Amino acid sequence: MEFLKKAHKTPATDTAATRRTVDAMLAEMAGGGAEAEAKARHYARTLDKFDGEIVIGEAQKKSAAAQLPAQLKEDIARAHGRIRRFAGAQMRSLGEFQTELSPGLTAGQRLIPVSTAGCYVPGGRYAHVASALMSITTARVAGVDCVVACSPPNPAHAEHGMHPAILHAMVTAGADRILAIGGVQGVAALAFGLFTGRPADIIAGPGNRFVAEAKRALYGRVGIDLFAGPTEILVIADATADPDIVAADLVGQAEHGADSPAWLVTTDAALAAAVTKRIAAAIARLPEPNRTAAADAWRDYGEVALAADREQAAAAADRYAAEHVEVHAADHDFWLRRLQNYGSLFLGEETTVAFGDKTAGPNHILPTRGAARYTGGLSVGKFLKTVTWQRMTRAANRDIAAAAARISRLEGMEGHALTCDARLRKYFDGETFNTAAS
Repeated sequence: MEFLKKAHKTPATDTAATRRTVDAMLAEMAGGGAEAEAKARHYARTLDKFDGEIVIGEAQKKSAAAQLPAQLKEDIARAHGRIRRFAGAQMRSLGEFQTELSPGLTAGQRLIPVSTAGCYVPGGRYAHVASALMSITTARVAGVDCVVACSPPNPAHAEHGMHPAILHAMVTAGADRILAIGGVQGVAALAFGLFTGRPADIIAGPGNRFVAEAKRALYGRVGIDLFAGPTEILVIADATADPDIVAADLVGQAEHGADSPAWLVTTDAALAAAVTKRIAAAIARLPEPNRTAAADAWRDYGEVALAADREQAAAAADRYAAEHVEVHAADHDFWLRRLQNYGSLFLGEETTVAFGDKTAGPNHILPTRGAARYTGGLSVGKFLKTVTWQRMTRAANRDIAAAAARISRLEGMEGHALTCDARLRKYFDGETFNTAAS
């Protein structure tokens, strides 16, 4: 492909420095207990300028709801309803089963929710109401027993600890415990059970590069939903696309932050030129600090690529494996069939990332940094353990035990083989079986 604009940076830029910072902070809070909580409070004071109560109480929840306009509360309720219905449909698409694999051998699958889910809700520069709904609602539909949610404190809303709309959304979605703490210290609070005594089995939710790195560093000690770093958008466009809308959509995601990639892949040179010409004006329409964030993101991470045809465009999109992929091109069914690597797909100019981010229903917590090559976004399945079980009659041991003994001895695992032999002797006393490796 021909690149009409090439990015100076990639999503992996500055990863090493971020990792060093996060590792040092997590090490100070890993022990849990009062000392770790004190360190978390220290980071809240120094990094977020917040010295209030971290654990949100009932009075704060009621006060936050009372401050919000009725229309906003109705919007939150409707968005919650659509997210819950979509998650419910996902839940119904999964299932438990049992099957007879051979005479006398029955095996099956169970879906067991995790006990405690930690939901991280961004809330620094922007009030990410929708992120609260996406993570907490999905955990609730999955059947999680305890949902602990946290969001960065906001000094402008000290009486609530955080933006009242975020707090109200958390309550609406069904969070059991809510903490006014964010960043690396917020992820640590979820993972180590600080302030709640409920360490998370899994942590879900998007965040900046420090939050994403903290989740990555803790993976294994706790589960994580996916690697959700700075947001990304890729727009596929042909000659039928509206350059004003394409430019608006690229800039709309770039406003998230200076490290948010925005990529355009098009089969039409005139469209590429028209979009590029409109980017500056689209950025200029934004207020500060959004304007500077979008300008920096487009300068350092923005790309415009010209593809020879739609097949080359599709192949390029799959290489990017972007978090959000918008298709502003003819024949939507072709793109739905052909594209494979994306977090969420938006077909046609009638839909856009903003709809999916805020209120449409499908989850907006999605993979970034190429992780869409191997995983999808947050779903009820992330909060469920798919576990297996098996049951066997004694008669079924005649074939299974002998075969297992032979395979075990071939592998050199005599202890395994002897457990098979013990059952053959007990269940079929007097019979002779071939359990040698060869």
